[in-house]
Amino acid sequence: MRIPLRIPPSSGRALIALGLLLPAAVTTAGTPAAARQAVSDAVWDRLADCESDGDWQADTGNGYYGGLQIWPPTWREAGGLRYADRPDRASRRQQITVGEEILRRQGWNAWGWCARKIGVLE
Repeated sequence: MRIPLRIPPSSGRALIALGLLLPAAVTTAGTPAAARQAVSDAVWDRLADCESDGDWQADTGNGYYGGLQIWPPTWREAGGLRYADRPDRASRRQQITVGEEILRRQGWNAWGWCARKIGVLE
């Protein structure tokens, strides 16, 4: 459920200032703004090696699936259903495509421990 944001008319200058400052404030590692750079396949493979021992069809019974160990609701929200009902039933390339959307939305924190381990998150 979205709650509408109501802004008093006198707040215009503050919003302009916030709009100028916010992009700089949201560029720390792990945030969605930091994730806008292209990520090489090698990075996705290293992440999958950590998350699932590189098994892009992983279904270990832990509730997370595929090489990137994506939770089904996250898969749906990031558009994964256009490829398969679960990540482990999608190709490596399709999982990476959905992973890029998750990265755009959540940043590297979506894969916290492994993202730190491979050096993409401080």
